[in-house]
This record gives sequence, C-alpha cells and structure tokens, in this order.
Amino acid sequence: MRNLKLLFATTVLAASPALAQLSPMTMNSDAADPHIWLEDKDGAKPLAWVEAENAVTLARLERDPRYQTFYQEALAIAEAKDRIPAPDQRFGRVYNFWRDADQPQGVWRWTTEADYANAQPRWTTALDLDALSKADGKKWVWKGATCLQPEERLCLVALSQGGEDAVTYREFDLQTGQFVADGFTLPTSKQRVAWLDKDTLLVARDWGAGTLTQSGYPFVVKSVKRGAPLASATEVFRGAASDQVPSGAQVFTDARGNKAVLVTRGVTFFGTETHLLTAKGPVKLDIPARTRPAGLIDGLMLFTTSEAWGAVPPGAVASVPLKDVERGVLKPTVIFAPGPRQSVADASVTRNKLLLVISDEVRGRAFIYTHGGGGWTARPLSLPDNATIGVASSTDRSDDAYLSVTGFIEPTTLYALDANSGTLKSVKQLPAKFDATGLVVEQHQATSSDGVKIPYFVVRRRDAPLDGTTPTQMTAYGGFELSRTPAYAGATGKVWLERGGAYVLANIRGGGEFGPAWHDAGRKTKRQIIFDDFAAVAKDLFARRITSPAKLGIYGGSNGGLLMGVQMVQQPSLWKAVTIQVPLLDMVRYEQIAAGASWVDEYGSVTIPAERAFLERMSPYAQLKRGAAYPEPYIWTTTKDDRVGPQHARKFAARMKEYGLPYLFYEDTAGGHSGDADVKQGARLQALQMVYFAQKLMGPPSDAIAKR
Repeated sequence: MRNLKLLFATTVLAASPALAQLSPMTMNSDAADPHIWLEDKDGAKPLAWVEAENAVTLARLERDPRYQTFYQEALAIAEAKDRIPAPDQRFGRVYNFWRDADQPQGVWRWTTEADYANAQPRWTTALDLDALSKADGKKWVWKGATCLQPEERLCLVALSQGGEDAVTYREFDLQTGQFVADGFTLPTSKQRVAWLDKDTLLVARDWGAGTLTQSGYPFVVKSVKRGAPLASATEVFRGAASDQVPSGAQVFTDARGNKAVLVTRGVTFFGTETHLLTAKGPVKLDIPARTRPAGLIDGLMLFTTSEAWGAVPPGAVASVPLKDVERGVLKPTVIFAPGPRQSVADASVTRNKLLLVISDEVRGRAFIYTHGGGGWTARPLSLPDNATIGVASSTDRSDDAYLSVTGFIEPTTLYALDANSGTLKSVKQLPAKFDATGLVVEQHQATSSDGVKIPYFVVRRRDAPLDGTTPTQMTAYGGFELSRTPAYAGATGKVWLERGGAYVLANIRGGGEFGPAWHDAGRKTKRQIIFDDFAAVAKDLFARRITSPAKLGIYGGSNGGLLMGVQMVQQPSLWKAVTIQVPLLDMVRYEQIAAGASWVDEYGSVTIPAERAFLERMSPYAQLKRGAAYPEPYIWTTTKDDRVGPQHARKFAARMKEYGLPYLFYEDTAGGHSGDADVKQGARLQALQMVYFAQKLMGPPSDAIAKR
C-alpha cells in the first residue's frame, strides 16, 4: 500500500476502455481552450513563456530584502552536517544517503552498525553522485537501491535525470564498492524491478509499442537474464493497457529461507490483482482488490487491507501461512484491527517480529507483535506521546531496528530497538533548528458541513493575542489515503515561527488519518466534502480568533495543490495568500496530462457523465471567473515533473493572465515532482514561498516582524 500511494504523492500509474472515447468527447473543450499549447511540456514556445513569467516573479520575490535571509536560513538547515543520517540496514551494515554543501547531489555511504551509534560515525563512500554526474555529464538524482536477498551484496541503483520518476538502473556491488563490470543495466524508463536470483531480474518497463498504459506506466513483466540483451527477455506476466498503475514483481523472503514471488497488476489505482508466480506461471490469489502483501515472517504472509476480507475489517493487518497461499486457500488471521479513530501507519518485519505503528487520533503508537502457538501477541513500546512515530529501518536479517519520533517543535529523535527484548535506546537526536521557546502545540476540532469533526493542529506563540492578527500558514493534503501527521520542520520554524507566525495542519478527509473510510468519504463525486472540511478548519480558526482572513495563507502540493486551487476559487474571501505547488488544476483534461489517466479511481473520469459534471464544477481551471476578487496566488511547478506535469500550473496562470487577474508563477527547470534535485533548489523554493507569505501576511520588512 505505501509504495502504491507514493506513486502519486511524494507523490506517489491506462484508463478504462472507455477512454478510447476521450478525444472526441473533449474536442469542444479543447477548441475552446486557448492555452492548450502550454501542454507541450518541452516545446520551445511554452518554455519561452515560462522564462518570461519566471523573470517577472523572481524580480519581485528575490528582490525582497528578506529573500537572501530566508534562503540562507533554509539552506543552512538543509546543508547542516548535524542532521540525523537516516539509517538503511543492508549487507550487515548501516547505509545512508547524504547531501550537504560539499555533496549537493549526494553520496551513498556506509558504516558498521556499532559505529553508527557513535556521535561521529566513520563513513565509507559507496557511490558519489556528484562525481558520477560530472563523469557522465548528467545531473543524477538518487532514487534508491534494490538489493538481492538474502545476502544483499548485489544491488540495482536507481538514478533519475533531474528528478523525474523515470530512472536508469545500474548494478552495484556493495562488497567492492563499484558498479559491476558488464552487470545489469536498464536504460531510462518508468519501471519496476525485482531480483529473482543472482542472474535473473523481473522487470516491468517500456518494452516498446503496446507495453505502456495511457499514463505511461508498464504493464508487461519480463524475465531478464544476466549477460543477455533486453530484446531477449521472456514475458512472465501481462496486465492490460487499461490498467491504472504499473504491474510489477515483488520478492518476499524471511529468515527461515521461505520465499514468495508475487506479481501485482494495477487494475485501478486502489484495486489490484495479486498473483503468485509459480513454475507453471502466475496464479491469481483469491483476495480482495484493496488487499496487498506487506511482508513475510516465520512462514507467514502479511497483508494490509483497505476493504473487508472475511472477518478482517478494512484498515487491518492480517496473516496467512505461506503454504496456504501456495495452495490457493487463504484464510486470514487478524493481527490488528483499528478502532474508528485509528489507522495503520507502518507494518515492518524484523527477523522474528512484526513492528506495527498505528495512528491514534493522529498520534503515534508502536507495538511489537510476536507469533507463537497461541497466535499473535502484542507488546506496546514506551515512546514519547503526542508525536509521530516511524520505522526508520528494519531488516529480516536481525531483530535490530530503528524508530524515529518527531513532533512540530520537538527535534527528531532516533531510537535503536532490540525487537526481541523490546529495549529502546536513544542513539541520535537532531539539534534544535529554531528557537521553540514560548511555542505551544494545540489540537482542535472543527465541524464540517455534514457535522463530522475534523481535527487540526496549531503551532503558535503561547502569548500571541487571540485577536485574529497572527500571520498563519495552513496546509493539508486530503487524498489517496495519505496521512499528514506532526513532523519537525526546521525551515518553517526558523523562517516563520521564530518571526511570530503560526502554522496549522488540517487532517481533512480524503487522507488516511482514520483509515480507509476517512479516505473513501471524499473519493470521486464525493470530493466536495474534502473542500468543506478545509474551509471548516479555517472558519474554526477565525472563531477562536487565532487568525483572520486577512492574515491566513494556505499551501499544498500535488493533490494538495488541487485543494489549494479549489479553495482559492470556491472560498476566495477566506484567504489572503494561496501557494499552489506542482498541482492538478485542469480537471477536465487531467486524464490526458502526464500520468493523469492513472488517477480516475481517486477523481473520477470525464467518460462517465456524472463524474464529468462534477469534475467540471470542481476544476479550478474551468471555474475561474473574470472580475472575481481572488487572492493573488503564487503558483509554482517544475519542468521535470513527469508525474503531474507542469501543464496544469502553466495553464492556470495563463488563464488568470487572460482574465486580468493578479498572480505569480514560477517553474523550476529541475527537481521532478518533489522539487528537490539538490539542497540548493529545495532551499530556494522554500525561500521564495516564504517571501510570498511574508509579503502577503506580514507586510513589508520592518522592525515589527524582525526575528524575536
């Protein structure tokens, strides 16, 4: 489930056969759209338009005397060498990918597990991306590594040019610290890969005409042999061109030597078919479409589910003996069933244990689950309350793992966990990146249009007057069953909170904070309730006098960018400032832009009349009105975004210009959907956004907004 969601989020996938009707159905709309030429993502004319727009926006934001200060503060935090090096256990070592001022593209490095606990571990560089980028003449962006189990010596390193989702895979030997001579190399494509054995890969990629969905994702899985050309790869599984997310193989192993090779087919974004790959070919498992494999431990296959599966309720974790999976008789045992205000945040395995992290009223709780003769038993872990807990690293090679604990104003702490004994030890703590003196974190609830209570967090100065004058930034996501939880954000604290601003995180429907039902409440034509939830939180802030419409700015990215566009158009009087990041905005044509056709399970399709009618009513691009009193938005995107695409942001800005409406537009030429090709780009994007909010909510530079 987590990997599937990341195809959109972080970001994050072809549509139904009816999409063959898409072009004629939208012909009239296309003809009436004077800005459709901006959908030519890399065309000379659109890029010239982008350059001209960037010049106007940067002249205003970068010339603000606060810009350099904000940039330097954000950059110092991003480049700081006292950050926690995120652990990644593999090959009996602790690996880490690290970027700073000296290595802006980053280095993949390792140390021993014992040395990692020291304040200053001795790191050995495995792969230097700055050196590799220079040697290859390309700006490589790290996208992770997939290693052959159980030894984990041979890995496939994923490299992206400029941050795109499309990657190149190269085989790397962790023992020698070198790329393997004449090893596996998979040219650039949106692709998924798994090791079957030392000499065999299972690969889903662009195999040529007829092997990609409409949204550009692979649905054909082939077996690739060492030393053989890709042209000789043997097909082992085929989905369909109508699929919404990619097909791909997963290989699960456990410490007992058990192994399961599964292939998933993404029929819809949330509904998949899961097949066991056997010597006779793939065998479809008899499980619900929204149930997905999550791991293998002690001969038991673990599953998470977003719909009922027999006695297993939605949002639960369950297990099935692998031998029963192989026989095709799946009778699941419930491991964890959530309450109405709970959800599963993480389910990870160690050698002998299951680590389960749940969200309870948007607060983290962690447990160790053990399987024995009497079934599954749980042991809670004693960790700080009112925080977000995550499994930073685990491996089925040992029972050692790492957990992270973070909050809005509490710097992240990393704990080493012995899952056998349940012993926790703090091994790393992030130094404070901003002065939290006098800050308070509050959790409130707003009442939405249908009476449902919507929780939200506020971070503000304890002594801030409750008179509606506090400059406030508010954000949410509201889609794809992705949760937004408290997290330490150094740059926001340094640039915004230290200067007297407040920060609000709204846990609106569409997300996963309270499980599948919280998500399903806002899918497709029910989506208006998500927008109502967000507006309800704003109105509750006003009622509490925490802020006011003249002092409230909002921001969100990707699906959250759509949320911001809708809020600007539907409720313009509630906001003084709106930042719209890497967004979807043209919801009538979204299926024809970048990977848009993959998200009809979330948004609906124009090929279905009722859904088309709702998309037209909801679409910010379609609903912009001449002469309306909108707040001046700041819209930013990236040219390299091959997931949502920059086309939405461009067209929205162009329509605002056509209507004589004020706006700011900026398009970075690198960074992909996440906008972080290197640390300087990330700091720059943060600084530009913070200047915009300061101009709108704090006014011109003055002593009144100097750092407290």
